[in-house]
Amino acid sequence: MGALDGKTAIVTGASSGIGAATALALAREGVRVAAGARRVDRLEELGAGVVPLALDVTDPESAAAFVDRALAEVGGLDILVNAAGLALGREPFWESSEDDERVVLETNVNGLIRMTRLCLPHIRDGGHIVNIGSIAGRQAYEQGSIYVTSKFAVRGFTYALREDLLGRPIRLTTVDPGLVETDFSLIRFRGDEERARAVYEGVEAMTPEDIAECVVFALTRPPHVNVDELVVKALAQSSGGRILREPN
Repeated sequence: MGALDGKTAIVTGASSGIGAATALALAREGVRVAAGARRVDRLEELGAGVVPLALDVTDPESAAAFVDRALAEVGGLDILVNAAGLALGREPFWESSEDDERVVLETNVNGLIRMTRLCLPHIRDGGHIVNIGSIAGRQAYEQGSIYVTSKFAVRGFTYALREDLLGRPIRLTTVDPGLVETDFSLIRFRGDEERARAVYEGVEAMTPEDIAECVVFALTRPPHVNVDELVVKALAQSSGGRILREPN
């Protein structure tokens, strides 16, 4: 039996990318996973060990209903992975819109806080919360002000919650990835496949599975060890805005 065998988990943003890879990685470790996202049809493709449930983290009623159903389906809660998140647009701040700002902040910040608040009373002793942050929450880069803001907020919330949890047997980790090839850029550029593809050209980006392995690593440390943060970048990336690309 592995360290996670028989445990239960909630993973948000599980219909694609890091969330989907994490849900699958946990299921392989013997975890019973409640996977939440708006695109339930994609969740159903994750297979055995993963319970697909509708979830919109920006909607308080949807989030509350999801948690109730998830707890009933998997039986209690040991692990929460907050992986839901997105970016919209890549322009100077003065060209951003209030609508886009609201969606990004409501998803990345309020949604993560909401899910943590709803789940925390149900997390058993020895449980673990993992927030998927970003290197954008550590170093700002140009033309990404609202996304950067949201990820700085996630990092701040994670450390503030760590202070509040001191003395309780619940661990807390933020995993802050750099360049990961997912549909993140496709969403950011509103379906523009050419612009999205260019983000990953000329560089070997990380995969969602690389980040899922980091999550599993943090979860499987001895109970007295808390991995506060994991920062992972592609070898060819030194910061959010600096990537060494191979010439065409």
